[in-house]
Amino acid sequence: MKHTQKLRHYCLGLVMLLMATHVVANQPDQNSTTSLNKEASYALIKRILPKFHDRFLIEYIVKENDKDVFELESKNGKIILRGNHGISVASALNYYLKNYAHCDISWNGNNLNLLKELPVVPSKMHQTTPYKYRHYFNYCTFNYTAAWWDWERWQQEIDFMALNGINMPLAMTGQNALWYRVYKNMGFTDKDMDAFFSGPAYFMWFWAGNLDGWGGPLPKSWMKSHEELQKKILARERELGMTPILPAFTGHVPPAFKDRFPQAKLQKTNWEGRFADTYILDPKDPMFQEIGIKFIEEQTKTFGTDHLYGADTFNEMYPPSKDPAYLAESSNAVYKSMATADPKAVWVMQGWTFWDKRDFWKPEQLKSYLNAVPTDKLIVLDLWSEVQPIWDKTDAYYGKQWIWCMLHNFGGKINMFGDMDKVSIAPSATFHNPKAGNMIGIGVVPEGIEQNPAIYALMLDHVWRDQVIDADDWVKDYVLRRYGKKDVNVEKAWNILHYTVYSADGGHESIVTGRPTFKKSTDWTDTEMPYKLIDLVPAWDHLIKASPNFKDVDGFQYDLVDLSRQIMADYASILQQDIAMAHQNKNMKAFQLKSNQFLELIKDMDKLLATRKDFLLGKWLNDAKRWGTNDAEKALYEKNARNLITLWGDKDASLHEYANKQWSGLLNGFYLPRWQQFFKEVKTKMSSNQKFNENAFKEKIKVWEWNWVNGKELYSETPKGDPITVSKMMYQKYATAIKIASKKQK
Repeated sequence: MKHTQKLRHYCLGLVMLLMATHVVANQPDQNSTTSLNKEASYALIKRILPKFHDRFLIEYIVKENDKDVFELESKNGKIILRGNHGISVASALNYYLKNYAHCDISWNGNNLNLLKELPVVPSKMHQTTPYKYRHYFNYCTFNYTAAWWDWERWQQEIDFMALNGINMPLAMTGQNALWYRVYKNMGFTDKDMDAFFSGPAYFMWFWAGNLDGWGGPLPKSWMKSHEELQKKILARERELGMTPILPAFTGHVPPAFKDRFPQAKLQKTNWEGRFADTYILDPKDPMFQEIGIKFIEEQTKTFGTDHLYGADTFNEMYPPSKDPAYLAESSNAVYKSMATADPKAVWVMQGWTFWDKRDFWKPEQLKSYLNAVPTDKLIVLDLWSEVQPIWDKTDAYYGKQWIWCMLHNFGGKINMFGDMDKVSIAPSATFHNPKAGNMIGIGVVPEGIEQNPAIYALMLDHVWRDQVIDADDWVKDYVLRRYGKKDVNVEKAWNILHYTVYSADGGHESIVTGRPTFKKSTDWTDTEMPYKLIDLVPAWDHLIKASPNFKDVDGFQYDLVDLSRQIMADYASILQQDIAMAHQNKNMKAFQLKSNQFLELIKDMDKLLATRKDFLLGKWLNDAKRWGTNDAEKALYEKNARNLITLWGDKDASLHEYANKQWSGLLNGFYLPRWQQFFKEVKTKMSSNQKFNENAFKEKIKVWEWNWVNGKELYSETPKGDPITVSKMMYQKYATAIKIASKKQK
């Protein structure tokens, strides 16, 4: 009898364990009814509105036509938020805050100045989304912005995603620990893995097979801490109803693979000559399936699965063969390794390479690659839809499911840009286009975030609508919710912004962040303005006039500092060309005057940006160092952080300045000394009537740059000065001179 009871207890415990394992490892499919976790939704409201969380009630409603839905209603002194899961409830909250309470939540300044009596919803609001999927994140975002995020920062971003209706986030954190276990079990050593894993700032390009080992070796403490961080991220995303995309095997293997498995068929690939060759396992090699399956199994055991997997082969690299049969084998091998380990697997593929290497991906190659995967098991992200769509050149990916995406930002650069009119129209217009085929969602996929909040707010307002947005009306509504009240001057300023900085597809850089030169533009520094500076400056006039009314509004402070920065950065490019002309004319007096003005401008930009937490180098560096468990790790992470935003690679890296940042600390600590050395050497040559050799200077400054990357000097992570006061100082000092100089702009 006792044995029978023990057996029953054992069986019951085993059943409970299996059920628990099933819950963790097999999250519900996105197309099924996902239950509403009220506790998670109430917790989100409490994080967003700690003083008002008890004014809201949450209720469940079912999907409508298999689409997510929310309702909003006032009842018995409470605001009722209804939804089919936490994302819908959060979206209802955000809709209420934006449209009734005139509040705004963004990366760069919040306006949550609620009254004690919350505004009433006059009649029930009912919204459904036309899109099955609302995708978020670029692989690059995990480095250019999120490389050093801790759990507190991740919580904020997950809340932001939920508020804006995101249900399909890319989730790349913590995967190195999984690969470590997979390869260790195959006999690889720590030394082998040290030569394979990149440093934390370069994971995207390691994942993509572009590089091995750069910025490493990766400490085991990082793998352990970020495996735990990923568990928290996934748990929070899932409890709100999101279906995260986890990685899969693409064929990229350690350099030591050729020695440990000499019989394996490997192919060398190279990322446009930027780093050493990497190795890809041939899709027909039986070990391809073995490794791919092992990884998915290890990942599912550790993190669970929502059956969505990201994998991008040949990122910015040419495949080894143009043979359609080879390409079909490649994609089929990737999918097969997913599906064998998880029969419900769906491959979410970035379409970037189809544009980047468009000379390779002709119809025959692309069709073969895509059609080797079952139609219902593949989703293509049309990554740069707002500028360079591929769907309209490929018969909507030949019938595959695809998602319209806004890429917008490359490298996490700091400059005001984006095409509001295009973004307001294109997603919904494409959705209703008969030629759009199987478009099932929209996405936001910038390489870097925490900039240009207006463009992202506009794009995310498409989530719960299928009609085009009137950009002029939207801008007025946006300014009202961002600043909390109407004002003629801010409306005039934003009308100007709409038709200057926010009427261009691509951004431009300031020459300040470029390696010193007399050329108008240089490597990764295109200074060609898509507007006339004289047309932008009046927006500065209006925001300065409005500043007494909004001096305590967080979003206004950011916008004023950002606009001041943009105008000063544009002016620097004009000054630099004046300097170049003075040098060409051998006019020492003009050269000295203009170069001094240029250097002073950089110092003033640094002083301006020091007033806002959004623009501090010290925050980026210190966040990196905080992950270190000893001095060696802190030094490694700091070097990663310094390198990515300056040289990107080694001393002779071709990508230098690709991810430049206009940040306080970086301006005074990196860009200013470079220009000072440049001007000093030019002046010396001019004084002795000698020709200045720019190429020789470039080689010399590379050594200085590399020393800075390896440096340890400290930079503040605490804002200094009042944003409004300092912005006014800059306006008074520069506005008139900029207006005069910008009139000369062609």
